[in-house]
Amino acid sequence: MGKGPGLYTEIGKKARDLLYKDYQSDQKFTITTYSETGVVITSSGTKKGQLFLADVNTQLKNKNITTDVKVDTNSNLSTTISLDEPAPGLKTIFSFKLPDQRSGKVEVQYLHEYAGISSSIGLTANPVVNFSGVIGTNVLALGTDVSFDTKTGNFTKCNAGLSFSDADLIASLTLNDKGESLNASYYHIVNAVTSTAVGAEVTHNFSTNENTFTLGTQHALDPLTTLKARVNNMGKASALIQHQWRPKSFLTISGEVDTKSIDKTAKIGLALALKP
Repeated sequence: MGKGPGLYTEIGKKARDLLYKDYQSDQKFTITTYSETGVVITSSGTKKGQLFLADVNTQLKNKNITTDVKVDTNSNLSTTISLDEPAPGLKTIFSFKLPDQRSGKVEVQYLHEYAGISSSIGLTANPVVNFSGVIGTNVLALGTDVSFDTKTGNFTKCNAGLSFSDADLIASLTLNDKGESLNASYYHIVNAVTSTAVGAEVTHNFSTNENTFTLGTQHALDPLTTLKARVNNMGKASALIQHQWRPKSFLTISGEVDTKSIDKTAKIGLALALKP
């Protein structure tokens, strides 16, 4: 566990990563190259049915400044500039996307031993202001995440969360969508040597009175190969196997089956990440 409660986005993150990260129903190919000057170039392509989407991301690090520039097949140019530690615990992020002139945003993050704060504001005449804060320790933390639209004068987001962490388990409870849904998640390390872990997530929607439940697990077959599986109450079962065949190079094969479907339709995804 790290020092301090961290940011609001870290509440329930371990369980989310276990249940959803790396699962792929489409064919995806990623190549990352590193230069001696510190430039990182990542090219990726994803095939969704008959549609092929591609993008190129270039990352440049110079001391405590990181610049990311991304171009995709829709001629969108995204730029993110991060200034890390201009003061102890402080991080500043500036981002914008062209041709969308209203996408400019400045974010400031601050990490303390007993608090984690993140605040952002859009660079427009009537910006959306976001604030999230967490207080506590690396064991128990309480936080909130709100967004306010200055144009309409309304809160567009209002969430709250509680997290408890121990040596081998993390439990969280969040109230989302302005109190419309309640989410509880659990992550437990069964065996640290084999990276064996289990996780669960339960969401209740108060307006529809519906519940969704997802259960997942992971296990390292060997130091380079990881197996993951999950199932939810809607009858969808997914599994993946990820193998690191060279340093920072991964081959991931995942599949999903709808067990409640009459024809038992299966979706198979392939993700190949090469980082020489």
